[in-house]
Order: sequence, then C-alpha cells, then structure tokens
Amino acid sequence: MQTLAHFADGGPGPWILFFPLIWAAVVIGGITLLRRTVWRGRRGPWRPAPDDNSPITVLGHRFASGEIDEDEYWRRLSVLDEQFGRTGKGGAA
Repeated sequence: MQTLAHFADGGPGPWILFFPLIWAAVVIGGITLLRRTVWRGRRGPWRPAPDDNSPITVLGHRFASGEIDEDEYWRRLSVLDEQFGRTGKGGAA
C-alpha cells in the first residue's frame, strides 16, 4: 500500500483521480435509486395532484373517448369555464 501512496516517491499517483469518479458514481446512483423508488409518485406544492373527479376532467375524458363531439365539448367547456372561473380555452387564469 505504501507504494501506491508514494508513486515513484513523487506523491500520490494518477490513481488518486479515481476517487472523485467513484464518489460521483455513488451520488448519481443514489439519486437515481431514490428517484425510481422513494420519490416516485410524491407531489409537492409545486405540482398538485390532478382531480380526476372534476367536471372539466370528466368532460375531457368523454371527449377523448368519443362520447361527445368537438362542438359539444367546447360548448360545455365554456359553461364550466364560467362556473369554475377559468378564462380562455387554454385554461390560463
């Protein structure tokens, strides 16, 4: 071990560069593991959970499944926009 620490009696050898790479791999692996397991599905205040029972969401599902046509979708959406306070077709307040 002494020969590795003093590579040719000039100090640490080039193997010392592997330590930052190993630590970077450990940190990136830990973050990746946490993102795929623990943090998956958690939502913070910056990303609220969608309300699947809201009338606008139900209307969107009905339009996507083909139960209603585009004209009926926009007509009903305009009524819901007035009732729930959304403005514009994009839903931006």
